[in-house]
Amino acid sequence: MNAEHPPAQPIFPGFDPAWQDVPDFVLGVTRRIWEGRDIAALRRHHAANVVIRAPSGVVVGNDAVVAATLSTLAEFPDRDLLGEDVIWAATAPSEADGRAGFLSSHRMTGRATHAGAGLHGPPSGRAVSCRTIAESWCADDRVCDGWQVVDRGAILRQLGEAPKAWTAALIEREGGPAACIRPLTPDTDREGPYAGRGARNATSDRLETLLKRLMDGDLSPIPAAYDRACELAYPGGVTEMGHAAADRFWLGLRSAMPSAAFRVEHRIGLDAPGQPPRAALRWSLYGRHDGPGPFGPPTGAYLYVMGMTHAEFGPRGLRREWTLYDETAIWKQILLATG
Repeated sequence: MNAEHPPAQPIFPGFDPAWQDVPDFVLGVTRRIWEGRDIAALRRHHAANVVIRAPSGVVVGNDAVVAATLSTLAEFPDRDLLGEDVIWAATAPSEADGRAGFLSSHRMTGRATHAGAGLHGPPSGRAVSCRTIAESWCADDRVCDGWQVVDRGAILRQLGEAPKAWTAALIEREGGPAACIRPLTPDTDREGPYAGRGARNATSDRLETLLKRLMDGDLSPIPAAYDRACELAYPGGVTEMGHAAADRFWLGLRSAMPSAAFRVEHRIGLDAPGQPPRAALRWSLYGRHDGPGPFGPPTGAYLYVMGMTHAEFGPRGLRREWTLYDETAIWKQILLATG
């Protein structure tokens, strides 16, 4: 053994020593699968019984993940995923099934051409882009448990589709209300190996406190908590700036479900040298659609919203925010409840 060149140490036990750090693993595996077209890497880097939850439903097992990936590539064959950030934290064996690992919240922008038939209908030839946030618990060089939100509303608008009408047609394509795929709710969720609530620090506490106040109906913190020139990215491909835009988004969501319970399901905070303090939250809103808002007049439908938020803080408060939920999963719950 050459003492001047000791063997590389894995980032965590069970990981390939070739990975330099957690972002290298998360970004590298994503790039290998999508741009590298190595679909077989899904079997090497996802546990055989992996559970992936999206607002549209739950996928269990590697075979189902591979099938979903192939379907997406058939429809969008030139899809690439540009990793914007990876917010992560180590986990203790007691938080999962006895294995040490890490949590990551990976924000990315996907770009593609709608060149094949699939979920979004016949090929249109249109270029689309949208953000995705994917949260994973990883151990032994594999993704073992996951949650993800794709901004499907952004894709549909670029394809000339209205999310509500598209979702109504999707229900029929899936066999009608009795047979269609059920969106994610506490009743359709599946238990995975990770049972923790995340890794708290001052930055994640700061974001969690802010969102809880906004969801309590107190919008007064926005001028003090947000930078006046804050950059905001919201569902439907919306990009805006400033206090009024933040107020409009959070007020609209809360107005649509004023009696629903808001809960922060998971949080990660990361303060790294040379980078702004940042945090990632996965949250839920669960209750009646009993108010007006982005989903039209109140219907009384019982809804479950899985949302994800990334935020960066600067010297004058929150200066960048990315919040995603899948509009089509919400419309599907409304349509199934109201007929």
